[in-house]
Amino acid sequence: MKELFNIIFSVEFGYAVFRVTTPILFAALGALISDKAGVINIALEGIMLTSALAGVIISASAKSVWIGLLGAVIIGGLVGLLLAYFSLNLKTDIILSGVAINLMAGGGTIFVLYLVTGNKGVSIDLKSGLLPKIPLPLIDKIPILGPIISNHNVLTYVAILLVVFIYFLLYKTPLGLKIRAVGENPNAADSVGISVKKIKYIALVLSGVFAGFGGAYMSMGYLSNFGKNMTKGRGFIALAVEAMGGATPIGTFLTSILFGFFDALSNSLQSLTIPRQFVQMIPYIATLFGLAIYSSKKQSQIKKARINKSSR
Repeated sequence: MKELFNIIFSVEFGYAVFRVTTPILFAALGALISDKAGVINIALEGIMLTSALAGVIISASAKSVWIGLLGAVIIGGLVGLLLAYFSLNLKTDIILSGVAINLMAGGGTIFVLYLVTGNKGVSIDLKSGLLPKIPLPLIDKIPILGPIISNHNVLTYVAILLVVFIYFLLYKTPLGLKIRAVGENPNAADSVGISVKKIKYIALVLSGVFAGFGGAYMSMGYLSNFGKNMTKGRGFIALAVEAMGGATPIGTFLTSILFGFFDALSNSLQSLTIPRQFVQMIPYIATLFGLAIYSSKKQSQIKKARINKSSR
């Protein structure tokens, strides 16, 4: 138990929490923007995986990590656009379309990696580069706090800035008002001249872009290469994070940090004499418990609303 407390209350662990939170936060913000428009982007896992591979290949080909990042984000947006086309134009079930994209990404990325490099599973022959870490002036001199929040990968700070950006977008701009209107009541939005299909297209493309950032971080920030199924369910965890965060930017950010804590804990506990299989289960167990608590809270709110309605 003492070793566990020493791990949790260390500067290295605090730094690791922000590090592993980053891809979850990107994907959760993608889930948030699509959810606000009334569409569920369950393809986040596949988008992250596809963008992770695209970033590595483009970065190695262009010999520029920044061009690789741009390519990964564009690919993420294009996959989001593909999902929108299937669900909005071809009228396929968006859940099934998302599952199909996830399945195709799981095997397709390995196939493409083999075609491009001959590697099976890990891009060992691609020199893709690593996005830089950014020290924060003045803050990095503060004891304890400085080493925890300074000198992170540039995408970690981009993810935090995106929380502010999405809050401003949703609650302070005409586009945000349209997105929320379409998500709450598409018929009413349509009656006042808002193009429901167009808004849902925009939301799904933005969702893909944010997930693309998360995928790029996995292969050019968290690691410096692509690996088979390297996202490890983070896209699905992001859906739970967004729901538990109350579908709000700040709530999503705080819940992302909570899940980042458990993810970092599972990584740190591997140094102790605890079965590796159990340690690897921790983030997913946390997800199940979190969803159970969220569901219980939601049911209580529904019951209260019904009681208040019947008493009037």
